[in-house]
Amino acid sequence: MISQHDHCRFPQTVGLALGVLGECFGEFTHEIAFDVGERSVVIGVQEHGVGVRNTSRVFGHLCIGNTQQLAPHFDRANAGVVGAQRHNFSVRLMMLQLAALDACSSVAEVTNEAERARIQQRVVRVLVGGQIIGAAALGASVTVGAFVIQDILGAQTPLGGLASATVTMGTAFMSQVLSRLMLKHGRRVGLQSGYLLAATGGVVAAVGVEKLSLVWFIGGLFLFGSGQASNLLARYAATDLALPNERSRAMSRVVFASTFGAVFGPLLVSPAQWAGERWFSLATYTGPWLAASIFLLLAAINTAVRLHPDPLLVAGATATVPQTRGVIGALRVTVRSADGRLALMAMVISQATMVAVMTMTPVHLKLHGHETVSPYVVSLHIAGMFAFSPLVGRYADRSGRVNAIFVGAVLLVAAGALSAVSGDGHIVLFPSLWLLGIGWNFGLIGGSSLLVESAVDSDRVRVQGVADLLMSFCGGIAGFASGFVRRAIGFHLLSFSALVLASVLVVYLVVGAPRLRPTVASLIGRR
Repeated sequence: MISQHDHCRFPQTVGLALGVLGECFGEFTHEIAFDVGERSVVIGVQEHGVGVRNTSRVFGHLCIGNTQQLAPHFDRANAGVVGAQRHNFSVRLMMLQLAALDACSSVAEVTNEAERARIQQRVVRVLVGGQIIGAAALGASVTVGAFVIQDILGAQTPLGGLASATVTMGTAFMSQVLSRLMLKHGRRVGLQSGYLLAATGGVVAAVGVEKLSLVWFIGGLFLFGSGQASNLLARYAATDLALPNERSRAMSRVVFASTFGAVFGPLLVSPAQWAGERWFSLATYTGPWLAASIFLLLAAINTAVRLHPDPLLVAGATATVPQTRGVIGALRVTVRSADGRLALMAMVISQATMVAVMTMTPVHLKLHGHETVSPYVVSLHIAGMFAFSPLVGRYADRSGRVNAIFVGAVLLVAAGALSAVSGDGHIVLFPSLWLLGIGWNFGLIGGSSLLVESAVDSDRVRVQGVADLLMSFCGGIAGFASGFVRRAIGFHLLSFSALVLASVLVVYLVVGAPRLRPTVASLIGRR
């Protein structure tokens, strides 16, 4: 039975989505009040209809038609139908919750631009904090992953890329899992779940280092990939409430935040090793994994406590029944349009090229006596990946996503060429890995922004998940194969192979897609 003014917790941001669409008629015969963040929403049943009243200071009242019009919404919620002529309005509380939420999602929108902008600014600030902490954890661990594999299997093992490949495979798998969580429960639940799983993975990997167990270490690395999945998916969260012509800039702010953590993360490897050995008598490479787990736990707490309201819930995407189901369905939607195909190609090629060269660079340096230089080369590479993100985002918004992808492909070709001619020294690898990072940044931001625009709202979250799945999966394959390729033909021919792969994207843009072909005028911002 629904009594007047029944109360329950309804943890959705419905109130933020209610615009001033009309005056509700009469008094409610029955009401249910829901606490929504800092606001209160009252859903009431009248003899003539069902209405929703938002008691916030911003949004007024909303009338959602009569009970006959609401019948389909109750059907979709599997909560029964309230007939237009029925006089007994006693329905179960959960029925009314689900139906009212579905009804609101079909007609409501945020009409106050200042409120939308305020929420967007808060969301980006929270995401930035999580990126800094998460990137520090990931940057510290990626530096020593290949070294642990060599300690377990031997310095000359062809499986040197197994660590990076396992992390990226975990990222690929968890991208899809976390996307499904986000579609049902919002960005906050998905992001914090990824960080928590990654923190657990870091502890498991540390046990593997101590026991010199490949099984434990690989299992931990797979879970650890959840942190990278959360960091990558966070860039989409920044676009949920962004205006169309500001999406690349919003995304770039989150990607840029990774600079601070990712650059200094590898520099924390030595202190973490020292602390682990001196204070806890741990193996050399155990300390960095435990430190990474602590950072990832902090990232999860930041997301759980501060990401309110949830941007995906405010945007209404979780209340929309998706038109595509499953990985294959989302992939078909992605490649259906020329923009979707190009976006997916740019993200996959940029990731695979970057991972293949970056994974083997520390191994190449160690084999030639430059192990102490490796953290600095990796730091410069990661700076290239993230530090120029605001400029890249601005360029993509001004000159177009396609032009950003083209610039990124050219830079990846240049990076591969420099690595291929670097010889046994380390000097040329500094500019090479730096350009590799910048090229990846252009490809990621340009491709991701184009992907967002190529899908309709009801498909967007699933399309994002499948794109990140393929991007990370192909990156994992490249990382795993890079060890065998380096051992078989050498680091320099591996770099040349990456050059060829990046060239495919350049050729496709110039020759294979005339409608998308960049021009000199558009590349310099004259459109």
